[in-house]
Amino acid sequence: MIAPLRPSPAQGPPALPDGPAGAPGAPAPASPASVPASASADAALIARSTREPEAFAGLYDRHAAGLHRYVTRRLGADLADDVVGETFLIAFRRRERYDMSRPEARPWLYGIAANLISRHHRSEQRAYRAWARTGADPVARSFTPDTDAVEGRVTAQASGAALAAALRSLSQGDRHVLLLIAWADLSYEEVATALGIPLGTVRSRLNRARRKMRAALPGIDPQLTPEGDDHG
Repeated sequence: MIAPLRPSPAQGPPALPDGPAGAPGAPAPASPASVPASASADAALIARSTREPEAFAGLYDRHAAGLHRYVTRRLGADLADDVVGETFLIAFRRRERYDMSRPEARPWLYGIAANLISRHHRSEQRAYRAWARTGADPVARSFTPDTDAVEGRVTAQASGAALAAALRSLSQGDRHVLLLIAWADLSYEEVATALGIPLGTVRSRLNRARRKMRAALPGIDPQLTPEGDDHG
């Protein structure tokens, strides 16, 4: 039995078990021919990892840091290492079922992470309460300790408490959609893929979340609820 792995991006990729490519009843590894010529290196790496399991570490190298920042914002730094490590372990175990026609793996990875974040609903609420008390974005505090942008930092802290309170008021589903677009920079279609929901549901959830955020924060940063960019 494999124990849960809890690395941070700074510690490198989690130690991955050898793939069961030769085990009876295991899915056939993806062949190079099954990966479209237009596929990015993400899909190519996943296909390669079905034959050479160690190749999967390349996917971690590409996406772990960004995913870690996203999860830190959602749950706080204490849980981010655990969730990112478990996300990549689950992805590794499911890699033979990955749809090789999808060039980019980010929606897949963020979808796995979203499911794990949902299991930590109380922790997410506590993280937003802490953010509301301090007004300090946990990502800015953790990843930009040497910044000299004093004016920007003060502005962020002034609005941070209200922003955190507004995010707490959203339903889990609405918050997933809003923050995957605003903080993970996924497109509408990628969010639909990540969450396994129709594109129309993405749009309706986003519109509902935007209305609530605007009501709570009339001067909200447009980067959080983009007006002109539909990411579609």
